[in-house]
Amino acid sequence: MEVNQLIQGLQHIGIPTYSVEETCHFYRQFGFAVDWSDESGDPVFLKNASCVLEIYHSDHPNQCDGGIDHIALRVNDIEEAYRYVTSLGYQALEGKICRNQVYSNGSCYFTIVGLNHEKIEFSQIM
Repeated sequence: MEVNQLIQGLQHIGIPTYSVEETCHFYRQFGFAVDWSDESGDPVFLKNASCVLEIYHSDHPNQCDGGIDHIALRVNDIEEAYRYVTSLGYQALEGKICRNQVYSNGSCYFTIVGLNHEKIEFSQIM
């Protein structure tokens, strides 16, 4: 079996948190819904299209090892996404929508900070 048949893509992203409930509420604002949880409510798997987040309790969520810088959510209208996210009271770290030259026509993005200090980028490939 070839590795691309064995490894099929990203399964989920784990986010440790002091409050599973508050973190789930935060991500519901961006279209995520509960995909699975048990009676205890920890962990909770949230899903939006093919993006799955595992939200779980940790007494030290900011001390996890690893080098993940941000989570990027694909949007189809960056300006509408920016209006929506800022209307919720979140501020873009860049202070505006930014454009870069990745992909053939570039992309536009902005980034906010989540409840657990994770960076969340909203990105549209042009």
